[in-house]
Amino acid sequence: MVGFHELYERHWRDVYRFALFLSGDPAHADDLTSETFVRAWNARGAIRDATLRAYLLTITRNLWRDAQRSSRRFVPLEEAAEPATAARGDHLADLGWTERQLAFVAAGDREALLLHARDGLSYEEIAGRLGIGVGAVKSRIFRARQALAGLRREGRST
Repeated sequence: MVGFHELYERHWRDVYRFALFLSGDPAHADDLTSETFVRAWNARGAIRDATLRAYLLTITRNLWRDAQRSSRRFVPLEEAAEPATAARGDHLADLGWTERQLAFVAAGDREALLLHARDGLSYEEIAGRLGIGVGAVKSRIFRARQALAGLRREGRST
C-alpha cells in the first residue's frame, strides 16, 4: 500500500478538480476533497494502487450526492407550482416568438432545425431524409440557430 502522504500528493489535484466540477464552489470543493481523503485514510483494508484514483473520485461523488440530498427542502405544492407555471408561460411565449421568426430563416436551414428540434431526429437521420451529408446537416442547424440568435439580438418582434 502507498503511504498516505504520497497518496495525497499524487491525487489531491484530481479530486479537487472533480469536486469543483460537481459543486461549482471552491470552498465546497475544498471540503469535499478533505473529507474524501479522511474517508480514504479511515478505510479498512488495503486499497489497490491500480484503482486508487477511481476509488477516490467515487468517494468524492458519493459525498457530493449525500450533500445534495441533505440540502433539499420540501416545498408545499402550491408554492412549487407557481414558479413552474410562470416559467411555462414564458417558455410558451418564447416558443411562439421562435415559430414566427422561423419564416426569416433560409428554407434548408429551417427544415434541418425543425427535423432535429421538433421531430427529434439525429443528424444521421436528417442527412438520410434530406439526401445530404452529416456535416451539411450540422452546418444548416448551426446557421438556423445563428439566424434566430441574430433576430433575437435585433429585437425583432414579428
